[in-house]
Amino acid sequence: MVTSSFEYFPGVPIFHSKDLVHWRQIGHVLDRPEQLNLDQTPNSRGIYAPTIRYHNGIFYMITTFVVSKQGARKNFYVTAEDPAGPWSNLIWLEGAPGIDPSLFFDDDGKVYYTGNRKPPPSGQQYLKHNEIWLQELDLQKKQLVGPTYSLWDGALKYAHAQEAPHLYKINGWYYLMIAEGGTGHTHAVTIARSKTITGPYEMTEINPILTHRHLGKDFPIVNVGHADIVETQNGDWWMVCLASRPYGGYYRNLGRETFLVPFVWEDGWPIVNKGKGMVESEVEFPNLDEHKWPALPHTDSFESEKLDDSWNFLRTPRGGDFWSLSDRQGYLRLKAKKETIMEEENPAFIGRRQQHINFFAQTVMEFQPKTAYETAGLVLLQNHNYQFRVEILLDNQQTLIRLVRREAGRDQIVAEKTIDGDKRIYFKVEAIGQDYSFFYTTEPFNWRILALNVDGRILSTDLAGGFVGTYIGMYCSGNGKESDNYADFDWFEYYGIEE
Repeated sequence: MVTSSFEYFPGVPIFHSKDLVHWRQIGHVLDRPEQLNLDQTPNSRGIYAPTIRYHNGIFYMITTFVVSKQGARKNFYVTAEDPAGPWSNLIWLEGAPGIDPSLFFDDDGKVYYTGNRKPPPSGQQYLKHNEIWLQELDLQKKQLVGPTYSLWDGALKYAHAQEAPHLYKINGWYYLMIAEGGTGHTHAVTIARSKTITGPYEMTEINPILTHRHLGKDFPIVNVGHADIVETQNGDWWMVCLASRPYGGYYRNLGRETFLVPFVWEDGWPIVNKGKGMVESEVEFPNLDEHKWPALPHTDSFESEKLDDSWNFLRTPRGGDFWSLSDRQGYLRLKAKKETIMEEENPAFIGRRQQHINFFAQTVMEFQPKTAYETAGLVLLQNHNYQFRVEILLDNQQTLIRLVRREAGRDQIVAEKTIDGDKRIYFKVEAIGQDYSFFYTTEPFNWRILALNVDGRILSTDLAGGFVGTYIGMYCSGNGKESDNYADFDWFEYYGIEE
């Protein structure tokens, strides 16, 4: 399974499961700078909606690279014999407009590309009126060939943003499953079928086959859509889709997550979660042997020669070796860059996802600011304009710890304390729902309060915009000036709190 990675590097995390429930990350598809140039990529642009397919011993990952705020888009695919990598360099596809590409390997050996495009050749009848189109892909020439075909512009009248197409051939029918309604609250999954791959495609009257928009904004799972399907070796059918878990109101700090839901075939059409028709927080375990992977440690002590797969950079790491696991054994060293986390740049930041509604994260840092412009510490990041920063800095020859709340591009100092600049500093953030509390100490685990129950809703996409969830990470910056200073982090712990 692969997921979107947007402006984060490495790109396209890839996961492996043997029972559809327990997953382990085995790497990233786009893990080399020459594969993924994210320089100046705006927040929530970059890598969109990857699809993974397997055929004749080769894995294929195809996706969209959204280049700019204006929406310039390019589509490409890469290949690998081993899904853990290495993956090939990018194969760009000319003449492939739109987003959300997918590949289909037909019985006759032909390979087809599907994506969306706008406006349809028949004309755009309303805002964001798209259509799904198809063209043959020549794997030898690595290019699209032959005519393009208009397949379908969706099942729902005036439902915008027809996208995320996937083709399947089941019992002699070509099934075309797509997303409609945008990725917000009105998201939905619809389906059509045809006896020939180029159509015409007929709809089912049960469309949409999956949506939560009718369940209200206080339902625990919302904006359900953009699905793919799999048949197990035991003949059962399952669907993966994206959705969000709002909390503290309609606020989605966790962004979009992956959900699993069963379905059956009835009269030639899929019935999702029969008798319920919706995605649930828990469902009956698949009819597969349970396969748990070894539990991952909650603490990264930075003893390895490489960063764990859970860590990401903002955009492609540039500017020399601004981070190191070897300069000081057992520590992550971040060297101050002039770029800041308040810009759409590549700052000296290494972070991981917030994965739980309730959690705590803590780390310990050694950093002595030499000038008033150098800072380092812990960051909770939605994007460059919406974030919390717990920073160590120098002010009038005093070392301070400061909590900064940044909303809509404006900084507000929430709290600050004077500390002993010669000692290691411990940071902790604890979140219970939308109440984020911040602690610090220079004496191990003798926590002092920096700020309690700070409203965390600025970390939601509903205030900050975009598509990604909150990141938590370590940061060091010269704030616009060159610096030879650095911060050393001894360990980082993240722990989800049972709800």
